Amino acid sequence: MRAFVVAAALSVTLAGAPTFAQAPAPAPAAPPATAQAAPAEQPFPAGAKYAFVNIQRIAAESAQGKVLSSRVQALNAQKVTELNAKNSALQASQQKLDSGASVLSDAARAQLEKDIDRQQTEIQRFTDDAQKEVQDMQNELQGEFQQKLGPVIQQIAQEKKLEILFSALDAGIIWADAGLDLTTEVIRRFDAAAPVAAGPAAPPAAAPRAAPAPAAPRPAAPAAPRPAPAAPAPAPKK
Repeated sequence: MRAFVVAAALSVTLAGAPTFAQAPAPAPAAPPATAQAAPAEQPFPAGAKYAFVNIQRIAAESAQGKVLSSRVQALNAQKVTELNAKNSALQASQQKLDSGASVLSDAARAQLEKDIDRQQTEIQRFTDDAQKEVQDMQNELQGEFQQKLGPVIQQIAQEKKLEILFSALDAGIIWADAGLDLTTEVIRRFDAAAPVAAGPAAPPAAAPRAAPAPAAPRPAAPAAPRPAPAAPAPAPKK
């Protein structure tokens, strides 16, 4: 079996995975950027022993990369929302202290200052923990991504009898024949080899309940007996 070498480790930063931070104020809406079409796939040069792939593009465009990135983004957004709520509570406490400087008793002021110190400590601890949680998930998903992508890259390299397969952004490539770029083929094969799992199937609809059988007709009441004919009146006595 012909071995191959990836010239740079697959240390992928999943596309779009943000660094945890407090959400900034929304910027004015900008016109949507025109999506750039992926470069056209060129035929692979016959007999070539070297090729390259763009790992970042694979992470950004493959189905697996998009799904894993969305998981990191969802966790990051959740933590940002929680942090903003804590900051809002801290600001409210600070405003209460500032506005009540002349009316708060010494004991109330001391308690409020103590609460503010506690909130600041909690925010710092929460920020540190959240950053670690997001980073841990990102590292875990990078490992999962690499584990699934590695066999696909190896199979393509072996099929083409490559001796070296470079990572384009890490190998310092200044120019190369476009046909040596196997990124599009890797994305296509990666999506086919590791399809994104569909969500849980919806439970089957419950079968319609059968209408209750009609009640059996009650037996008709027996007809009332006809009255007996009246007896003839007695004949008058003579």
